[in-house]
Amino acid sequence: MAPPLARATIDAIARGMHADPFAVLGPHDVDGGVAIRVFRPHVRSVEIIPFGQPDGLVLTRIHPEGLFEGVVSNERRDEFDYRLRLTWSDGSSSETDDAYRYGPVLTEFDLHLLGEGTHYRVYDRLGARAITHGIRRGVHFAVWAPNAQRVSVVGDFNGWDGRVHPMRAIRPAGYWEIFMPDLGQGDRYKFEVIGPNGQAVLKSDPCGRRFELPPQTAAIVWHDDPYQWTDGDWMAERSRSGQWLRKPMSVYEVHLGSWQRAANGQLLTYYEIGELLVPYVQQMGYTHVELLPIMEHPFTGSWGYQVIGFFAPTSRFGTPDDFKALVNAFHAAGIGVLLDWVPGHFPKDQHGLARFDGTALYEHADPRQGEHQDWGTLVFNYGRHEVRAFLLSNALFWLREFHIDGLRVDAVSAMLYLDYSRDEGQWIANQFGGRENLEAIEFVKHLNQLVAHECPGAVVCAEESTSFSGVSHAITDGGLGFTYKWNMGWMHDMLDYTKQQPVHRKWHHNKITFSMVYAYSERFMLPFSHDEVVHGKKSMLDKMPGDVWQKHAGLRSLYGYMYAHPGKKLMFMGGEIGQWREWNHDGQLDWEVLGDPRHAGLQRWVRDLNRVYREEPALWQADHEPEGFSWIDCDDAERSVIAFSRHAASQSGASLIAIVNFTPVPRRDYRLGVPAAGRYRELLNSDAEAYGGSNMGNEGGVGAEDIATHNHRYSISLTVPPLGFLLLKAPGHANPAG
Repeated sequence: MAPPLARATIDAIARGMHADPFAVLGPHDVDGGVAIRVFRPHVRSVEIIPFGQPDGLVLTRIHPEGLFEGVVSNERRDEFDYRLRLTWSDGSSSETDDAYRYGPVLTEFDLHLLGEGTHYRVYDRLGARAITHGIRRGVHFAVWAPNAQRVSVVGDFNGWDGRVHPMRAIRPAGYWEIFMPDLGQGDRYKFEVIGPNGQAVLKSDPCGRRFELPPQTAAIVWHDDPYQWTDGDWMAERSRSGQWLRKPMSVYEVHLGSWQRAANGQLLTYYEIGELLVPYVQQMGYTHVELLPIMEHPFTGSWGYQVIGFFAPTSRFGTPDDFKALVNAFHAAGIGVLLDWVPGHFPKDQHGLARFDGTALYEHADPRQGEHQDWGTLVFNYGRHEVRAFLLSNALFWLREFHIDGLRVDAVSAMLYLDYSRDEGQWIANQFGGRENLEAIEFVKHLNQLVAHECPGAVVCAEESTSFSGVSHAITDGGLGFTYKWNMGWMHDMLDYTKQQPVHRKWHHNKITFSMVYAYSERFMLPFSHDEVVHGKKSMLDKMPGDVWQKHAGLRSLYGYMYAHPGKKLMFMGGEIGQWREWNHDGQLDWEVLGDPRHAGLQRWVRDLNRVYREEPALWQADHEPEGFSWIDCDDAERSVIAFSRHAASQSGASLIAIVNFTPVPRRDYRLGVPAAGRYRELLNSDAEAYGGSNMGNEGGVGAEDIATHNHRYSISLTVPPLGFLLLKAPGHANPAG
């Protein structure tokens, strides 16, 4: 017979507030057998069905809310296998297993690594995982909530009643877990968390692998079955060849929800996107795509930058396996995939990470540290071991499990500085009185070390807009260890310059040359990103001054300069077709503009820029070495013309000469110094008729003359078209550096 439970214990179970429900519920050895207790509100009766038997023991109700108890004679807990038969008020019945007869899953070693922040597969231990525990299949749920009074799993399987399945508290580590037999892929769930104030809040799983379609917020159990990848050759080559430092890298930045849509305006699926986007990117000649955040986010208008489900591809386009299929398709086409990743902040949505256990857990408690005022979001507390482990595991998760080739880390500047976008008195200095966020700095170093070690060949790019030193320098040299830094200075200077009327550009000439003063201080990527075509900034085409012809010509020359300038390239979707409108995340690109030959010509220009860029080592092999670039003439401010050379790191490729005319005035007989005799072949001319230009050029090339100019013995006489870009190939292995 089971000893009677104290009234306080019974009441605590009935309220779902017992400190250790596993000590009361489920099977327990007693004199003469096994005592079994079950708490099930809303059922009429509970029957214990021994394995292989049609009927069993009907339990006694000992509390009106639904606490049942009984003793199975002559059995021991470890040897007694049973199920629960629940009979409902309408007379129907169902059978289920008893979650409270299963022991812990998390090991002491797991808890040790999680606690010190060095468990880099958090997603393999926390969240909802379909596993076999003992001999039973089911789902293991685990979550970190150290200050919670109670955490329960709720879902359709228990009527969303948090009293039914309170989890096992693992003190003092602060984790909660429960193994739920009979559950599996497709089951919806949330965590009901009761914080220190006694208030119950429904929370989405921080490690959830799949979620309902917004605005619904439940997580969905997803399987861990291996995906049948076919990109083994791609992944092996990526590991061998490094981080594209000496390879061409031209990135097409894409928002999956607004690149193209179905005829009825509905979103495409991952599969449908792949059928259209993969061949398009391949035909355009880009080496990579960069996807705006595809992690699950409730607010579409955030473009994905306010993440709730850090471990889940958004369900807007399909399942996690569907997204893997998209990545696999890109790799099959020889295209790398980068993801925007947001480890700097998260939204305040009640169902998300904000005050997850009723306290500031993932964020800082003090709003001077924990809140980003510009975005109305919360800042991660990088000083917590568990928060670091969560974020580091998340980065590796996308690289490992989804074969992503690199991450673009969003808003790094906001991470690095405690006073970022804050007035005096709105921030707290570090321990040395400085403005640097020392914990964030150590976090990004750790991130970059881990990625380099665990995922060879993967790149990590920093969107960093300040002059913070050494962003892309090796950690051993005092740097942060990023592969590339976005060159926001070059981008802002170029857009500020090209918005000027051409007649005034001579007064701003330094803006197009200044970037070479610091070009080798970091490993740079040159971005024309989504941020530059929203919020009244105009589209790339509409930024250009002048009439329609001049706008097109100006944009072609700007793109030509970007591709010839040292640094990897990034262009946001729509820029390649000359969309007139700003980007709208609620629609698709204005593909109809391609019916206009001028827009089709711009698209052809970008395609040919990518082709020549990939074919010519001089344009990428020495991107990050001073030997890869030399000015021919950077001082012709009066005519707003610049000319420079690009050189390959090896002797395998000839050098190239780029000339850009930033005015609508043709420059005839424009003399330019060159180092050697011979014919200089015209590889690209942005004014060609095929691109929508006036077809002014040099008939495919020019020969050098024995006339000294620009400190060179030889020179060439060129026709430089209005608002035009020319790219010439030097004869043989002539080195224009002289």
